[in-house]
Amino acid sequence: MVRFEDGAARPAVAPPAVAQDAPPAAAPGAAEEVAPRPSAATSAAPRLSARDFSLYYGRHQALKAIRFEVEDRSVTAIIGPSGCGKSTLLRSFNRMNDLIGGVRTEGALHVSGVDVLSPATDVVGLRRRVGMVFQRPNPFPKSIFDNVAYGLRLLGVRRRTELEARVEASLKRAAIWDEVKDRLERSALQLSGGQQQRLCIARCLAVEPEVILMDEPASALDPTATARIEELILHLKERYTIVIVTHNMQQAARISDHTAFMLMGELVEVDTTRRLFTSPAKKITEEYITGRFG
Repeated sequence: MVRFEDGAARPAVAPPAVAQDAPPAAAPGAAEEVAPRPSAATSAAPRLSARDFSLYYGRHQALKAIRFEVEDRSVTAIIGPSGCGKSTLLRSFNRMNDLIGGVRTEGALHVSGVDVLSPATDVVGLRRRVGMVFQRPNPFPKSIFDNVAYGLRLLGVRRRTELEARVEASLKRAAIWDEVKDRLERSALQLSGGQQQRLCIARCLAVEPEVILMDEPASALDPTATARIEELILHLKERYTIVIVTHNMQQAARISDHTAFMLMGELVEVDTTRRLFTSPAKKITEEYITGRFG
């Protein structure tokens, strides 16, 4: 369960109608201070947490004192207009932003209690535990088998029988085994876009992550392939914690347990998906999800 810093109740607003394609209005002012509503307490420790987390690209502050938690084996969607910091926050949890020069952070991030930002953190090990699926499929120019086995070989798995078993298990979990089992030695680049994305998910699953970060994983796919990815996400949450960035609010409503709305680097509101889309605590959230700006 996503948990919050205060327990103050907030009056509900009239339920908005979700209209993703409505024409945008003039951009509103700065985001209000986050004022989440109370939620049921849970004894389980969060899988991911951010505490007053800020990130700077040089002098530009991209993220501003982010505070939220993500429970285990759930799907959390992050929505908001382009440039609001969604992908930056996502990449922070496995330190992908380290690859960008001039990045500076403040505050704390934890994955299963491990301090993500500590200099002592093994970044390679962190990225094994926190996998990443990108917006566009990025299979290696290798065979289907070698794509999925790539991370396993880096971890020292050499025995062919073990590689074969783990590659097959990963492809089955990614719901693509039946489509590729007879052509594992063919180039992954011969697959369709949707198949390539599921292959990339299988490659991520092969190293047994705890968390899967997805940065608009279906935005480059057709509706049929998108439906397959969404179905797969719902299946995978039985075993993994998933955080997905999406511009598609209908997609967020279909697949996520919780939704976080970001604006101008701030976390405006986070709640259960049903409550955020039907009675958001903030007027600015209602304006965004009803298409009045963004």
